[in-house]
Amino acid sequence: MPRTRQRTSKAVVEVQGHASAQESLTRAFLTFTQAAGSLEKSYTQLQGEVARLHRELQSANSELERSLEENARVRAYLSRVLEDLPCGVLVVAVDGAIQIINPEARRLLQVSPDWAPGSRCDLPAAFANLIAEVPGNSFFSEQEWTAPDIAGDRTIGILRANVSEKTNEIGDTIWIVRDLTEQKRLAGEREAARRSHALAEVATVLAHEIRNPLGSMELFTGLIADATAQMPETRQWVTHLQAGLRALSATVNNVLQFHSQPSTALLPTDLDRLICETMDFLTPLARQRGQQIRIDNSIGKVNMHADSSRLKQVFFNLALNAFRAMHPGGKLEVRLRWAPQFPSELAQIDFVDEGRGVPVELLERIYEPGFTTTPGSPGLGLAVCKRVIEQHGGEIRVQSKPGAGTTFSLFLPISGVTAASKVISNVGVAQGAWA
Repeated sequence: MPRTRQRTSKAVVEVQGHASAQESLTRAFLTFTQAAGSLEKSYTQLQGEVARLHRELQSANSELERSLEENARVRAYLSRVLEDLPCGVLVVAVDGAIQIINPEARRLLQVSPDWAPGSRCDLPAAFANLIAEVPGNSFFSEQEWTAPDIAGDRTIGILRANVSEKTNEIGDTIWIVRDLTEQKRLAGEREAARRSHALAEVATVLAHEIRNPLGSMELFTGLIADATAQMPETRQWVTHLQAGLRALSATVNNVLQFHSQPSTALLPTDLDRLICETMDFLTPLARQRGQQIRIDNSIGKVNMHADSSRLKQVFFNLALNAFRAMHPGGKLEVRLRWAPQFPSELAQIDFVDEGRGVPVELLERIYEPGFTTTPGSPGLGLAVCKRVIEQHGGEIRVQSKPGAGTTFSLFLPISGVTAASKVISNVGVAQGAWA
């Protein structure tokens, strides 16, 4: 019995041990299962996080690419703006090396085309000395520099600004340079025009004030001439007085004619009578100088629409110039005829003198207002002649040879100003170019 009881106890122990091992294995399996589920869940979460990070990275990369493209576009745009600026731009580093220079700055400062960014560049010495003296805060205070050029000196404006990361810290320097030559020229022209206009107003007022008493003096001088017709000595003095008054009258009338507007109404005028009246008026001047006037009218009575007072002034100016160019004993011949190519349409009036002639180099300037070779003359006579003749639809031409006299020819359309352009143009073709 004891042996049987031992075997039974041993079997019970074995059964109990087996059950315990099975229970432990079950618990271990459950633990493993739980750990595997937790690991799978963590892995799933990790995959989701990786996918999210991947999406964020793709978005960041796309944004970065767009930013880089935008930066490149902006840089290209700013580069085009810099290249096309109408002023010159230089960026100079602290060490003096030029970092940026646009084409306009190259042109203005005559920088070599071989220059490369970051290298030293030899600027004109005068410019280098000037920029060394320009204050650092002079961005709104433009300095001027005169640069030598093949076509003449140019005026260049210079502005300066500092570029630094911190206030009051020395950094790169931006220089703005621009060509002020044309601007200063236009400013000078505007100032000259303003002064000329002011002078014209004063001269016109004075001419008007002088003309009234001058007319009275001319009238009384004529009365004295009639009263002393039988007194040779007194007559000579009256002639000198008349010559002086009529020369002064010519100057006054030139000022008024040059600065006044022409009359729009052209009235029927006897051209031949107008020439005779003007030459009669000039007789005292010719007599005073010991010179002669001869009128050669080969076409008789000629009628045209004109401003008679202005045409008289033209005849007066051309005759007076002839008197001044001739020595005592000289002769002025005034010829009235038809232009050969256009009879009865175009009258030609020649003022032929025996004077000293006009030098070839001065022929292109004789019609400029203010140009004169006679001391004390305002230089308006021929300018007035050209203006008045053109206002009548005509043309004035000159032939001259130094020492052999001068011929001024006037071409005036008899049929009216509407046909002037055709007629004058055809005359130029037919007769050829005059001096």
